[in-house]
Amino acid sequence: MDVPEELASMLDGDHGPTKQKAARLVVDLASTAGAKEFIRASHAHVSGVSVITGGHGLRRFLADLSGDPNGKVAIPTTLNSAGCDHEKMEEMDIDYPGFLEQQFEIVHSYSELGIDATLSCTPYDRGIDDEEGIGSWAESNAVCFSNSYTSLVTNRESGLSALATALTGWAPRWGLHIEKNRVPNILVYVECEMDEMTDWSILGDWIGKQIKPEWKLPWGPMPVIKGLPHASFEMKKALTAAAANYGCPMLWADGLTKDAPDVKNFQGTLHFKQSDLTERYRDLSPKGIVDLVVIGCPQASVGEARMTAAFMRSRMELGERIPNQRLWVFVSSHNYDLIEADGTLDILEEGGALVLKDTCPEVTPYNRANYNHLLTNSLKAEHYLTSGLNKMPTSVARIEDCVAHAFDPTLLTSPRPTLDSGNVKMMPTSKIRATGYFQTHGYGIPSQEEWSIRGRALVTDVPITYLGYVNRDTGEIEEPGHPLDGTPIENTVLIYPKGSGSTVAPFVLMGLIYTGRGPMGIINSDVCPLTLPAASLLGTPYAHSFDEDPIMKINTGDTVHMQLSGGKATIEVVSRYREG
Repeated sequence: MDVPEELASMLDGDHGPTKQKAARLVVDLASTAGAKEFIRASHAHVSGVSVITGGHGLRRFLADLSGDPNGKVAIPTTLNSAGCDHEKMEEMDIDYPGFLEQQFEIVHSYSELGIDATLSCTPYDRGIDDEEGIGSWAESNAVCFSNSYTSLVTNRESGLSALATALTGWAPRWGLHIEKNRVPNILVYVECEMDEMTDWSILGDWIGKQIKPEWKLPWGPMPVIKGLPHASFEMKKALTAAAANYGCPMLWADGLTKDAPDVKNFQGTLHFKQSDLTERYRDLSPKGIVDLVVIGCPQASVGEARMTAAFMRSRMELGERIPNQRLWVFVSSHNYDLIEADGTLDILEEGGALVLKDTCPEVTPYNRANYNHLLTNSLKAEHYLTSGLNKMPTSVARIEDCVAHAFDPTLLTSPRPTLDSGNVKMMPTSKIRATGYFQTHGYGIPSQEEWSIRGRALVTDVPITYLGYVNRDTGEIEEPGHPLDGTPIENTVLIYPKGSGSTVAPFVLMGLIYTGRGPMGIINSDVCPLTLPAASLLGTPYAHSFDEDPIMKINTGDTVHMQLSGGKATIEVVSRYREG
């Protein structure tokens, strides 16, 4: 691997400690990914901003970077959405001690690094200058949108790997940077009408729910979708945002994207029928009192805001008004200015909606004294709001129906729904119990020279979603249906394919490592930019790319020895766990 002179100089510390840390992470990622060279990036987008997403790990890490006058980004870099609109804290009624102070601390720290605090999760919707070339984007919905519909090429970065590239200007050339890897692996036929943007959101999420563990998806699910009609910007945004819930970094759709490369064999073929769409609407529809309606996840486009205003205006003309600001519309500052100029903001506010900028529904800490059941038009919002981020019952409906519920709190008077894990579908797993002696060899990362640990294995063939599904205080996996649901990762040798879900995952893992609730060692079978950064920066033993997949040869509870010497990693089963 040929390290560019500039990057090598950063690695040696010639540009200060902040860029040295960043360069070390970039090189570690390159080594893990098997990259043979590095590539210049033209734009970065960093995630991990809200107090409730980045948490303790983010704040401590940013504090570690402070005070370095040379620690500034090398390329134009934008920042993801924060956890509040600082001008409307009273209206949001955030019941979180010190939230605004902590949020200001985080945003200020990023600004000190030279990052443009746009506080938007839709950088593709604010007219950035670079819509082609190499990006290093960490917001999952933005990654999928840019790769699918624009000429900006980006891997699905974590907040930390995007920050490392922002600080150095360099990224490993791997994954989706390489044309031969940008090929579909799932074939989807749409066999129903797709009339409204929420239909498209349901489709994106539905595809992710069909993934089987045995499918080989090294860069994540990448579907080619046939049978879709012409789509608005809002429909396209809804599709890629929801598809990103399950790690999709790009997709193809006839007439909406570039033509997909020819593929002879797909990992799976799916048929999305009218019955599937109807069933999902039935399952997701509100069943009890709705406390709050939220629109704009990802942050609402101008068109989405206008659509919401149009449905509101038809009721306003009859003299109706939304009571108690029961409708929150989330937009970027850029789009806020646009809807203020064209009069849409006036309609929304006159009709009783609360329009919020710089934040989004999934990263806001809601006051549970007032809000215990949300309604939204977004499967991205539903995915994260029901997770450990907020653990809120969340229903989904089309925008028109969302607006109707906002105007009329009495549409449903039955008790609020609760999160019920009793009917959760178990995630498919191919894991079977292994027996006998096992040893295999793999690789470490360049920043770690040697280590030797012995401990209890915790093993799964299902990806782990850190944000929202791993308790940031206890380290316990809290994802109903996951094979390890209810199991703490503390002090284990954690063996799993890769991380999934939000690109803020490394900050959650870092927080657990800081507090002693994280694993003693980590093994990934797939290249994982969501896991490696935390291990690299905090020195947690990390290994990958073994001769034999340890996931299928090691059981949870087995005692294993994990060792690194001369860049080569070895894992050995010392003793098998005997149940009972």
